[in-house]
Amino acid sequence: MKQTAVEWVLEKLTETHTNDEWKEIIKQAKDMEKQQIIEAHGNKLRKSRGVTNYEYWVGGIDYYNETFKS
Repeated sequence: MKQTAVEWVLEKLTETHTNDEWKEIIKQAKDMEKQQIIEAHGNKLRKSRGVTNYEYWVGGIDYYNETFKS
């Protein structure tokens, strides 16, 4: 069974860790959440928002970068 990143972090909170270990846990949680978002989005068809009307595919990684990277 897959865990969400939040479930994974909460599980880890019950254990004792050093400051460097916490940094690694947080990094791993963020990486897990990113992967889950990418997988959930998959490849989707989008329509343009302009004068011309065309369709294009957006992959999960593109969606993640557009949504969560500024």
